[in-house]
Amino acid sequence: MQLMKGLSIIIPIYKERDNFKVLVDKIFINLKKTKINKKRYEVIFVDDNSKDGVYLIYSKIKKKYSGLKLFVRKAIKKDLSQSCIYGFKKSKFDKILVMDGDLQHDPNYIPIFVKKMISHNYDIVIGVRNFKNRDSVRLSFTRYFLSKFLIIFFNTLLGKKTADPMSGFFLFKRKIFTKSKKKLFGRGFKILADLIYASNNLLNIHDIEIIFKSRKKNLSKINISVIIYIFKFILLKFIRSPS
Repeated sequence: MQLMKGLSIIIPIYKERDNFKVLVDKIFINLKKTKINKKRYEVIFVDDNSKDGVYLIYSKIKKKYSGLKLFVRKAIKKDLSQSCIYGFKKSKFDKILVMDGDLQHDPNYIPIFVKKMISHNYDIVIGVRNFKNRDSVRLSFTRYFLSKFLIIFFNTLLGKKTADPMSGFFLFKRKIFTKSKKKLFGRGFKILADLIYASNNLLNIHDIEIIFKSRKKNLSKINISVIIYIFKFILLKFIRSPS
């Protein structure tokens, strides 16, 4: 199997101090399984100015892990999509993987995503939740049905391209961001859907069903402002679909 030339992992975080080192350890264990040269991968955390002491933990372990980086995005408003885009711009390799920092996204899937992209030359590999089984997605009753509704709404209005456009765990080719960045909505909490629907190209997308871990040490980021952003995004894309 051909090896991946380089991989950048982008992890937007906010008040994830208690999860930080555990996640770093798990990611680097799994990066070894990808057989990517350690000089050809980087793990970039983008902290949304949480001021929770995570930088002190990073300072203590950064020498142990080559390629580990932490940037603090000092913006007025917290925004996951903006943090992801910030990370994309700071990254240097041609393949980019996005995941959450709360340990719901299992790093054991990283080598699986990498292998699948390399073997089939997919443009995007997405970790999708199985909404037929609520227990497997580990969401509250409200979040489960809200997420399910939004996925149906997305795919009905904009055309189905993946079973889970709301996923925050995916691997994609940098060229997708480079070619579409001027068309991105660029706000809110669903950067995957933004990347997919801002692209003019027919993307070769592959879904991998994953099991979500229980959320650790932090609360869900979903709230009314997140929902408003999602509907603004859908409305904008529906009115101004890519030509």
